[in-house]
Amino acid sequence: MSSPYVIGQASAPNIKITFVSNHLAHDYWTKRGLRSNNPFMKDISQTDILVVGAGPVGLFAVFACGQLGLRSHLVDALDGPGGQCTALYPMKPIYDVPAFPEISGKELIDRLLAQMKPYQPPMDFHVRVQELESVGGRWHATLTDGSVIDASAVIIAAGAGAFGPNRPPLQDIEKFEPDFVRYAVVDPAEFAGRHVVVAGGGDSAVDWAVELSSLAAHVHVVHRRDKFRASPAMVARMKELALEGRISLHVPGQLAGLKGGDELTHVMVRDAQHVEHKLPASHLLAFYGLKSDLSDISSMGIQVADGGIPVVPTSMATNLAGVFAVGDVARYDNKLKLILTGFSEASIAAHQAFAHVYPGRALSHEHSTSKGAPTGFSQ
Repeated sequence: MSSPYVIGQASAPNIKITFVSNHLAHDYWTKRGLRSNNPFMKDISQTDILVVGAGPVGLFAVFACGQLGLRSHLVDALDGPGGQCTALYPMKPIYDVPAFPEISGKELIDRLLAQMKPYQPPMDFHVRVQELESVGGRWHATLTDGSVIDASAVIIAAGAGAFGPNRPPLQDIEKFEPDFVRYAVVDPAEFAGRHVVVAGGGDSAVDWAVELSSLAAHVHVVHRRDKFRASPAMVARMKELALEGRISLHVPGQLAGLKGGDELTHVMVRDAQHVEHKLPASHLLAFYGLKSDLSDISSMGIQVADGGIPVVPTSMATNLAGVFAVGDVARYDNKLKLILTGFSEASIAAHQAFAHVYPGRALSHEHSTSKGAPTGFSQ
């Protein structure tokens, strides 16, 4: 029986691919010794590798490229780095990452950010990558803010697809995004002394409600029923904090509206009797999961099968020359959807992408113990 993942390589001029990505505040990166591109710049930024997706595999891809002397530019679908690890289960333990008997999603992402820090990749969040066009043997990615990223190769590490948050259907919600309505927590410290409404019933909502209760002036949790789809231990802890008065549970309850002028001041919540309550809040954190959609990719040139992108497993190449796919979005026979598998795929893609950055230049394998500690790029 033939494999469903047999693909042909092609150079595809003027292919346009749509992804979803996001922009992260500049001060977050300066606090951590990293940097972010100015979101208002409309000119062309040139790089070696465009990495689409800032989950664990995308972050490691930046490091793997850096080890080969390749500069990366990172874009993603969420409010900050981490992908599903921070958006869905930041405090939930992961047990199958090598050398860590147990590690939380948040800690894993923090360690990956520290690992890639020497290579100082520009990062763009809270923007959409609208077009990806082949121009003169390179790829031009156009973002929704009008800026363009010019790259020799592209590594797609978009998890299960082009992720974006499931947004609550509230009137004028765009007015308060992304400053006051968030779909992920990047820096918990910014909520210190604030009144925060957390909406959702999964791990991310419960985990962040518990964590922020020690920082925020008060935390309100809104969920449509009194049953949470989260770790029983964390749910029990949240209910303990509710008894202590540090968290208010509005269950069953649903978001009904947002109030404020230039800033968010209140969140409206409707209870089971359809009575609306006005909660003081400077921020709404809405955790309703992530949506993925590969329809734009399939309609614009990249082959799609089985809900992902077929690749050659020895190179992670898609059917477009210079475009690679790694992590959960990549498809091939006997694929294992594990973080450690994604790390290996990222290294393979980085080595293959090298030839698109430096055609004809030989690349010899060198162990990191021989290279020494990463030092980044000279300016």
